[in-house]
Amino acid sequence: MYKISDIVDKLNSGAKLTLEEYELLINERNEELATTLAALADRKRREVYGEDVYIRGLIEISNYCVNDCLYCGIRRSNKNVDRYRLMPEEILLCCKQGYELGFRTFVMQGGEDPYYTDEILTKLISDIKSSYPDCAVTLSLGERSKESYMRLYDAGADRYLLRHETASKEHYCKLHPNTMSFDNRMNCLKELREIGYQIGCGFMVSSPYQTSKELSKELKFIEEFKPDMCGIGPFVAHKDTPFKDEPSGGCDLTCYLLSILRLIHPKMLIPATTALGTIDPQGREKGLKAGANVVMPNLSPVGVRKKYELYDNKICTGEEASECIECLRKRVEKAGYKIVTDRGDVRK
Repeated sequence: MYKISDIVDKLNSGAKLTLEEYELLINERNEELATTLAALADRKRREVYGEDVYIRGLIEISNYCVNDCLYCGIRRSNKNVDRYRLMPEEILLCCKQGYELGFRTFVMQGGEDPYYTDEILTKLISDIKSSYPDCAVTLSLGERSKESYMRLYDAGADRYLLRHETASKEHYCKLHPNTMSFDNRMNCLKELREIGYQIGCGFMVSSPYQTSKELSKELKFIEEFKPDMCGIGPFVAHKDTPFKDEPSGGCDLTCYLLSILRLIHPKMLIPATTALGTIDPQGREKGLKAGANVVMPNLSPVGVRKKYELYDNKICTGEEASECIECLRKRVEKAGYKIVTDRGDVRK
């Protein structure tokens, strides 16, 4: 018979847990246990990263997407999206402004937009790295071939974020059309690691059809895969998707899982996501206190931010980057941490 206190001690010691133990941790969640895990997670994070919170300059380069994920506001079949894509010179201008504000990591994120060929991206990455050699370039552009990933890496890309969304193949099929492949998504993560990227993955919390059993698989996958970064956020419904009437996830469960992730791999880079701040005004601060150590302010041109709407009511769509970073800096300091301006690589 499992005892929660024994499972917590085991987790805190760095030992591996069984699926059953992870599931019990999820099912037995209560305020006292959440407080205990958050304190342990914060201690682990401070041992590795101190009070430092790393900022990533997020540039949402396109809301065109060939995919039709059932939960996503920029899915291919959503006819209500005002589509846009940034040209390379616009992206470079975002980087220039971000560098002047202290950003040393730029994250280019977008839907799977065929416009961005390897030729366009390799030149763009090379231009960024030559202009800002002390900066890291992170890509979050979905599934591509191994040859494409290799070319982008050789051009200077340092990191790649590819959220797997769920570690259960059965659950994946309920969230995606049959034109998308769970096996290919997982294979892409494997190939990115083989190439040498700092690699990030992540999953939604409380997405439709998700049970505690699915969540236990997420935690076990992170334990075994050992990503450099893991981004999780609550499912937030979008009005123009098949899941428009599904309930959104909660801040408390997301933060609880953040704490567990920090204890699973104390050196992992873990963001307090925009989705967390969308469902709770103090969501990002709560995420930091639960063990997160990354925030991703938006460097995209203000005119396109509302158009990159993966879910409803996304925050920070009307602020200039300078306003956004200053606001975030104060909030981070109030939570007991400090924003630092360096690349923020994962500790080995």
